[in-house]
Amino acid sequence: MPAAEFLCCLTLKPEAAPIAVVWAYRRTGKHAFHVLTGALETRIDLADVPIEFANGVAAVSTAIAALLAAGRRVLVGWSFYSPDAAVMVGELQQVRRAIEDERVLHVVGGVHASAEPEAMLRSGFDLVAIGEGEQTIGELVAAWRDAGDVRAVPGTAHLAQDRLVRTPRTARLSLDDWPPVALRHERWGPIEITRGCIYACKFCQTPFFAGAAFRHRSVANIRHWVRELIHQGFRDFRFLTPTSLSYGSQGPEPELAAVEELLAGVRADIGPERRLFFGTFPSEVRPEHVSPAALQLLQRQVDNRTLILGGQSGSDRVLASSMRGHDVAAVERAVVLCVEHGFVPHVDFLFGLPDEDQEDIERTLCCMERLVEAGARVHGHTFLPLPGTPFRRAAAGVLTPVVRRHLQVLASRGAAYGQWEQQEVMAQDLVRARSPRPTD
Repeated sequence: MPAAEFLCCLTLKPEAAPIAVVWAYRRTGKHAFHVLTGALETRIDLADVPIEFANGVAAVSTAIAALLAAGRRVLVGWSFYSPDAAVMVGELQQVRRAIEDERVLHVVGGVHASAEPEAMLRSGFDLVAIGEGEQTIGELVAAWRDAGDVRAVPGTAHLAQDRLVRTPRTARLSLDDWPPVALRHERWGPIEITRGCIYACKFCQTPFFAGAAFRHRSVANIRHWVRELIHQGFRDFRFLTPTSLSYGSQGPEPELAAVEELLAGVRADIGPERRLFFGTFPSEVRPEHVSPAALQLLQRQVDNRTLILGGQSGSDRVLASSMRGHDVAAVERAVVLCVEHGFVPHVDFLFGLPDEDQEDIERTLCCMERLVEAGARVHGHTFLPLPGTPFRRAAAGVLTPVVRRHLQVLASRGAAYGQWEQQEVMAQDLVRARSPRPTD
């Protein structure tokens, strides 16, 4: 049954029956599923709804078939980043070919689906959850359990008479109100400490998906979850944030007192036998935030001796046109300070940004050489025209032969790493998969 026809059936309100949730649990949406599972764990009325984590087409299909055979209706959740969209849509279509049943509802959410809801619906998903999902997933599961109209749930989109229909978006969430992990299902990872970003970098999806303001999880709440993870045997603690040294701040200047309260508190909880990472994967540090005071604070509290710095380009013109919010000099100062304080800076660079010309490329290559000479490593990326960003309609990033050779030489010296070649392919995939018209 085509997706559009299936959606019409949803209004018939089939008889309520036991349900189950199956996550299409791939690396690309792993953190989202942990948070969504944690959100479902807060719903006492949904405690009897089983949740299964199925990795890959065969596992998802097998899980659905077994649950249908047991008399349950199934909500299948999908979430992925834009570079993985083509692969994940292909997996959905394989699952639908294996099992097409009106008792199965395929829901997709996350940053890519929120930016491209119509494309996702036309590719075979039944419903799109737009924006932050903690509140929405509970309402969707409850509506599916009660045979209600899932299309009426706030924060969703569907097709009706071949047209995109959206319900009102849900309000921005307070992180303290929702768990960052799923303890009962033993699914955890980095603790999200900040959501949203005040910096409107034109190539980044974060501020356009999660909002252009910082929302911080409180220190007390973070320490609560740290202690819970200690009980689970955790030994390494990391945080998820768009810009590490912005913790506690509402503006562009770091609030180092807030950062110290966070790190000192967590360090007191985990003790010397466990490790604390900050300013490294899966987050970064903005170069203009690097200062002697900030680095001395990190020296006292954290175990990592690498820092991820967002440099992006060695051209001030390109940085300005991308709305990056800092210049090249800030990157170079940050690298020198990091090395002086015993940190190895890994500097992100984006190649193939819109309007980048030969002079910009030469400036970037020279900047990279200076940074490597000063003690940095280059983390190279190819520009991706990500949906939902101001650069969504730009051409796919392409590495020039000169850039490619330069990166290969640096990599052979151990001074550069990254997936720039794979990302060139991803960029082309994103261009081919674009909606014929913007939907945001």
